[in-house]
This record gives sequence, C-alpha cells and structure tokens, in this order.
Amino acid sequence: MVDDPWSSALHRLWQAASRAEEVAALADDVYAPLLATPGVHRVVGTRWDGRQVLRYMRALSAGSDTPVIVATTRSMPGAAVREPGGEPVVDRLEVAGLDDAVWPEEEFLREAPGGSVVSCTFRLDQRGWAALALAVDASADLAVVESRLTQAVDVIVACHTGILQRGREARRGADDALLAEASLQMDSSLDVEDTLRRVARIAVPAVADGALVHLARGEGPEFVAATHVAVQQQRALEAAGRDDPWLGELLARRGEDEDTVFLTGAALDGSPFTGPAAPVPATATADTDAGADADAGEGHHPTVVSISPLRARGRVLGTITFVYQRPEARLPDSAFLRSLATRAALAIDNALLYELRRTAVLSLQEHLLPSQLPVTDRWDLSASYAVGDPMLDVGGDFYDAVLRPDGSIALLIGDVCGRGAEAAALTGLARHTLRTLLEEGTDAGTALSRLNRALRQERASRFLTAVVATLAPQSDGTVLLSTCSAGHPPPLVLRGDGTVSEVLSGGLLLGVLDDVSYQSHQERLTPDDTLVLFTDGLTESREAGGTFFESVLPARLAALRGSDAAHIAESLARQARAFRDSGQDDIALLVARWTGLPPDPGLLPPDHRLEQAALR
Repeated sequence: MVDDPWSSALHRLWQAASRAEEVAALADDVYAPLLATPGVHRVVGTRWDGRQVLRYMRALSAGSDTPVIVATTRSMPGAAVREPGGEPVVDRLEVAGLDDAVWPEEEFLREAPGGSVVSCTFRLDQRGWAALALAVDASADLAVVESRLTQAVDVIVACHTGILQRGREARRGADDALLAEASLQMDSSLDVEDTLRRVARIAVPAVADGALVHLARGEGPEFVAATHVAVQQQRALEAAGRDDPWLGELLARRGEDEDTVFLTGAALDGSPFTGPAAPVPATATADTDAGADADAGEGHHPTVVSISPLRARGRVLGTITFVYQRPEARLPDSAFLRSLATRAALAIDNALLYELRRTAVLSLQEHLLPSQLPVTDRWDLSASYAVGDPMLDVGGDFYDAVLRPDGSIALLIGDVCGRGAEAAALTGLARHTLRTLLEEGTDAGTALSRLNRALRQERASRFLTAVVATLAPQSDGTVLLSTCSAGHPPPLVLRGDGTVSEVLSGGLLLGVLDDVSYQSHQERLTPDDTLVLFTDGLTESREAGGTFFESVLPARLAALRGSDAAHIAESLARQARAFRDSGQDDIALLVARWTGLPPDPGLLPPDHRLEQAALR
C-alpha cells in the first residue's frame, strides 16, 4: 500500500515520542518521513516564545543528512499574525509572497524547487508556539502533504505535553519530598530561635536564592532570620530585613494577605532588591525542561520576590519572603509556597507555644518550691531541682526546710505520683500542710498522719511518698536525727570520714489507706556529717546497659567527702543526668551538713581526685 512507509514511520515517531525527554530529539523522526513524501523538497521548523521572539530554526533538504540549525533570540513583532490560538493552523502559500519580517523560514524555502509552501503553526504551551513549513513542487498531492503534516504535528504536541506532564510530576514529587523534609527539619526543634533559622534555611537554594523571615509584632514586622546562597548577598539581605523602610512598609501591608504575592519589574522600584541582575546559581542551570530554553538568556535573570503569610491556628504570625534570580520556569507555584508557609507557621507557632508553656511551667514549679532555705550558722543547707520531662509538665517533687520552735530544723522531701496540674495541686497541698504543721511544733509522725487524712478526705486519685527528717542539736555537739518516712527512698548519711550509710525508714504511702500511723527512727550525726535526701528520679536514672544510678550512688557520694552542701547537691544531680540513658523523672535533692558547735569549724579541703575517680 502507498501509505505503508508513512504508517511505519508514524508508528516509529509515536514510539520515539513516548521516550523523548525533549521535543528536539524527534527532529530526525519527523523531518525524514516528511521529506520522503512525493513533491516535498525541504522542511523548516521554527520555535517561538510568546513575545514573538524566534528562538530556534532547523532546516533539512531532501537528499541531505545534515540539517542547518540556527539558535537565536531575534525579536520579530510581525510574526504575531502567525501565532496560533488553540488549534493548529494549516496554510498554503507561495514562496514569492512570503514576507521575511514574518517568515524567517523564507531564506531556506526560496532555495527549494517548486515555489509553494504548506505550513502548520501550533501552540506548544502558554509560553510558546512552533511551526513546520514544507517546500513542495507542483507534483505534490497537497491533501496528502497536509494530512501527514498535521499527523506529525499531533505527535509533536503530544510529546511536548507528555514531557511537561512528566516534568510537573517530577517537580511535584520533588516538592512533596522537600515539604516532608522541611516538616521534619522544622519540627525537630522546639527552640524558637533555632526553628526560625531552620525556616529560613530549608528553602535555600532548593526553592529560592534567598529567604527572609519576619514575625508580626504590635509595632510592625520584626526581622528574625535571613539566608542567601551568596554570603555577600546574605549580609545585604539581613540589612534589608532589619532596616529597609520600603520592605517594612510592604510587609506590614501584606501581612494579612490570604495567599502568596509575586513582585517583579516596576513593582520592585525603590526596593532593596533592585539593581544589577545576579548570576544564575549553578544549581539553576541543571534543571531544565522542554520550555526552559525560552527563558534562557545570557546567565542573568530579573529578580522576582514572593511574600507568603505565616498563618497558623487562625492567626498571622508573620511573613516569609523569598528572593529569586532564576528562570521563570523554575519559580515555585503559589500552592507549593502556601503549603511550605503553613508548615513553617505551624513549626514556629509550636515553638512559641512551647516557649510560653515552658516559662509558665518553670514559674509554677518555682512557686511549688521554697524561694530560699533557712540560713543558720549551725547548718550548711542546699537543694537542687532538675526538670526531667522534655514535655515540661509540672512535676510532683517537692522539698522544704523548716525552723521549729524548739531550735531543731525539719527537712522534708516528697514525690507525688505522676505529672501535670493534678500532681501540682497535690504537691502544693502536701508541702504547705507539712510545713505548717512542722512550724507549729507537730512531730513528724503526726504531721504525716494528718496529711494522709487530708488526702483521703479530698479523695485524691494519686498517692505520694515523703520523708521528714528532724535534726535536733545536742549539748555534746552532736545532732539527734529523727527520720519518719512514708514509702520514700531512704536518705543517706555521708560521714566525716567518707563512709556512707543508709537511714532506716519505712511506712505506707500517703493517700492510700485511712488512719495510718508513722514511726520515727533515730540516730546521731557528728560535725561534718552530711544528710542527703532525694527523690527517686535520682536513684532510678538508668544507663544504656540497664544499671541504675542507685547502685553507684554511695560511691559517688563518698567521693564528695569534704564538699559543702551546694556542691554535693549540684554534683549528684549533674552526675545522674549524665549517667542516664533512659528515665525522665525530675530529680530533687536536699542536703544538710552539720557544722557542729562552735559554728564553722572549717571544711576539709575537697579532694576532687576522689570525685573524678568515682565517675570512672
């Protein structure tokens, strides 16, 4: 059949189109079959952008394997009459009637035998269009020529559409991956300053060449972070973000916008972004698609600026401004920027809320503990409290020291089960109840029993542990230590000679049963002996191998012989935090060193070698 060669060629063309990564790769598969059509002597293809600028021309003659290729940026306003609308346009013309201001192909077509032209102009996308012109002689069947020409154009358009679609899908996949990575990066920190810096860095250079982040304040936008692919331009960007009045006024107006706005050209007049166009970063030249060459100039591009509101939970936190110096085809779309800004806003809002919560929790925690311990010439007192929960719920640990009417001092420490508001309420109830009773001279056992009764009457859903140590100086220079415990870890005594012993204690948890009584255990302290009370956050700190800090605590405490109370409390808390690989409980310590009578006999010089050896 006459059409068999063309049918086979058209089949091969469709196969090539399905694999092609750019339309230019189809040229050989398009031109050769068209030139094999009887009466066709030359094929000339042209590529135009939407501003009637000729970008590319390719001509091939029958019997030749070497095309003539012309790459240019020739502006031809007269070609506007040829620009197609939605559907391809086929024309039959005479070469002699072609105007070279409209038809740059004329110089190639007039050299071909025959003198007639069959042309098809067609749109590739919104940015550009193309044309195929065939030089034919009188022997050509024009209906066949037009049919084959339009079939070839159909393949070219389908190929270009497929390339753009695959490019969009690839970019969408890359965008999704970037958004996922951005979320991970921004959500990995709850520190406000660090989160703001991550927001600025995450999109450069993947999305833009520069980025600015501002927070919305009552007095106007507040600059918080900036980054740019070029160090020198980053400095200029930071200066503009802090002080430029044009940018400040613009951001104040744009802060309530619902969506991203893009600014370029005259819209940037008077801005800090005007001036000589910056070179295209190296990363911008590698990512091209079938239409990117229409934007390629001489390595420079006009500046484009986008401003996106940072909106989270119904309020505007600020803005993120991106600066671009890259081809138009590589600018992100509004939907992507909106999604990125939303994720950034949520990360910032989470960090801000976390900071507020952290401040509130620490403030509440401070109010649940004594503002200061009693100052006395007979006792060296100190305490340490370390918050262990990374979510910063209020903990249930508490401590206090109370001077009693008989000249003794009562030390108390306790731990409410769990965390949060209910635990905080019980913490306040327990500390203030015990403090009030002990200040009035109530003995420790009775004070614990009355606290237990109060918890049962309040129908508290949580239990707590506590220990009260009453220290009564004796005329011989010793101290009578009376310890009464309600299920709390037993205190330790560090003797002046470096030995460590555990104070006997027992008793039922508070808030579990009605009418519970508590008994005291007594022993003696001598000058330079130190009593250490603590909560189970200290002993239950666990290293990676499963060992609890409880097993090394006596040796660590012994190594602190000769240290004052403050050093002992802080050192043990610090060591426990460094020791633990798991366990997030708070750590509370209350340390009392008996200086004896007369006061201030002097400390032994701290032997830091013992402390360092205990850490090994």
